[in-house]
Amino acid sequence: MPRRNRPQASHKRAKAEAGRSGPGSSPFGWATTRTESGPTGAESEQFTVRTVPGSRATKPYRCPGCDHEIAPGTPHIVAWPTDLPGGADDRRHWHNGCWSARARRGPTRRWS
Repeated sequence: MPRRNRPQASHKRAKAEAGRSGPGSSPFGWATTRTESGPTGAESEQFTVRTVPGSRATKPYRCPGCDHEIAPGTPHIVAWPTDLPGGADDRRHWHNGCWSARARRGPTRRWS
């Protein structure tokens, strides 16, 4: 008798994940979202930060911290202002190290 290769509990897992909501949950199962101070280091400037794993990074981006390219497949950070209504236009992709060092060095150029 041939084996069934279908997962038995996949529908239960999907229902459990769909029912998850609250702080720390994200519409993307792979993303964790948090709030941190912005590139200038001021506490009044809050940014929403999302970690992007290398497996989900499919396009090249330009890091505002070092002005170098973030190659596809490189894990990085996506940050945008929390209190400004701008959406996708205000999102910036940073190298992990550049975002960690943002208090010591600001953005290399201003985006308009």
